[in-house]
Parts: sequence; C-alpha cells; structure tokens
Amino acid sequence: MKPGVRVLAVSGGAGGAKLALGLARALNPAELAVLVNTGDDFTHLGLRICPDLDTVLYTLAGVVNTTQGWGRANESFGFMDELRRQGGPDWFLLGDRDLVLHVERTRRLAAGETLTQIMADLATRFGVATRLLPMTDAPVATLLDTSAGQLEFQHYFVRLRTIPAVQRLHYAGAAQARPSDDLLTLLRSRSLEAIILCPSNPYLSIDPILAVPGIRAALRAADVPIVAVSPLVGGRAVKGPTAKIMQELGIETRALAIARHYAGLIDGLLVDEADASAELKGPMTDEFSKLGIVVGTARTLMRTLEDRQRLAESALDFSRRLQSKASLMPPKSLAGGA
Repeated sequence: MKPGVRVLAVSGGAGGAKLALGLARALNPAELAVLVNTGDDFTHLGLRICPDLDTVLYTLAGVVNTTQGWGRANESFGFMDELRRQGGPDWFLLGDRDLVLHVERTRRLAAGETLTQIMADLATRFGVATRLLPMTDAPVATLLDTSAGQLEFQHYFVRLRTIPAVQRLHYAGAAQARPSDDLLTLLRSRSLEAIILCPSNPYLSIDPILAVPGIRAALRAADVPIVAVSPLVGGRAVKGPTAKIMQELGIETRALAIARHYAGLIDGLLVDEADASAELKGPMTDEFSKLGIVVGTARTLMRTLEDRQRLAESALDFSRRLQSKASLMPPKSLAGGA
C-alpha cells in the first residue's frame, strides 16, 4: 500500500524546488506532494512551456543543472544553434532534451489530457515518487505592469532580465480557474500533517497559486499547520527579484513584511537567523503576535544538498511544534530556533 501524503509543499521555481528536494529526502518521497505555480507558463514557438513544474520535476529526479538551478544537466543546444542561424527568437533557452518535454506536453494537451495527468505521468517516467500538482489545469498568466509597459512573466524575467520597475502584478485567467480535484482530495486527506510554503517569491510564485479561487480556503480548511519559509536572508533575496520587487512596490524588505503578506493564511514563519537577530527583539515580537503568526528561526540559505535537507527538517520540526494550537508559544519564546 502506498503511504499517504503527509506534507504538501507550495512552490515556485528554483528556490522552492531546492526545499522540495530537501523535504523529499527528509520524508519518504511518496509522503510529499508539491503544489506548483503555473503562472509562469507560456506558449513559445508553438509549445506549451511550464518552467516551474519542469524545474521541480528535474530537481526531484536528480537531473537538474545544479549550477543554474533550472534546465537539464549535461544538456545540448543544437536546436537553439539552428534557431539562431534561421533568425528565430532565441531569448528563451531550450535544451534539446528539455525540448522533448515541451513537445510531448503540447501534443498531449491538444489531445485532451489535463496538465495534472501529464505531470503525474512524467513524474513516473522520471522515477519521481513525489506527487507534482499544477495549481490548476486552466491557463493562468502572471502579468506585470512595469516601467516598460505590461509584460508577461517570461518577458520580464528572462528577456528583460527583471530590469523594468514593477508597479503592479495581476494573474490573468485566475478568476476563471479552479483547483484540481486531486489537490482538493489531498487537502481533505487524514494523512496530511503540514503545509509548507517554500521560500519562493511571494508575489511571482506563491500569489498566483493563491489567486485561484478555492485554493486559499482549501489550504486553511485542511486544519494542519501552515508554515512559510521566508525568502529573505539578512533582508535580501538570495537569488531573483524578490527584494527588488518589494522595494518597487513600497514594501520593506524584512521578515515582518513577509508575515504581513501571508497573514490570515499561515500559522508560522520560519526566518533566517540573520533576520531573527534584527527583528525578534523587544516590541518587534508583538507585531508578529498581532498577526497571529508564530516565528521560528533556522539557517535558511541552501547552498548544498545537506543545507536543503537540514532546512526541510527544521521546517518539519517547526510545523510539529505548531500542531497543538493550545501549546503555541509567543514569537519571543520560539526565537531560539526551530
């Protein structure tokens, strides 16, 4: 008999995939499911491309390019070389083996399969026991109003390298989307023990998921601890434009701002030791308490495989400490580590 899913991770791309890998190592991989952002998905060269889903898949399968954090290891680029020679758009890099996934996914979607069905089959083919759940089977697109006009996510992130200033974000198609039956069934499962929001960009990776009607309510209705891992270390993002976007939106780059962003959803916020020393002193702890959020600390920087598993174990331990609502301690008491 297959083990039930004990933990649901909520993830975007590379940063989320790293913690998902750590969780898969800290648990039986079949006891983990990963709910993945699809707001980054887009159609390019006639192909449906799902960058975050593929990054999580490749990472869990052990075939990701660890230097980049995305794409396949030991990849070749004959297709891209020829595309450039023919004058095609070469701003979005597609490896030859990676390309096969996009071709197959596009073919199967056109044949009537859902993205959830396709990713479940791909996970099996890659030897991944962890369940990969797209946030929805409907198309949703993260759009950014920027100093360069309105941009689809990949044009902002890849083509323009996050240079334009962000003024507003919205998620086209989210209002018409719905969570998959597989996700809703999992969230009602008695085996589920914790939900962990990975240290993905809250605005680009997690918010598109929460924008799908029914997902936020279903997460809360699961009645298990919901823990977010802060994407900030020392008030800065390790990688990606999280801090840049926060500054452009007039939001302070601090753990308290992350707590405020997730207020009403999460029970606990796991912050890096560097942020804890600055933000969990004196009256600052009261600000977290007012939000109903308990704070724990850990070393959240994930440079190595051991770092990823250690952070995963810290997040799991923190969630267990939150399991009994009656025994919650104030943030100051938890500031010594999770």
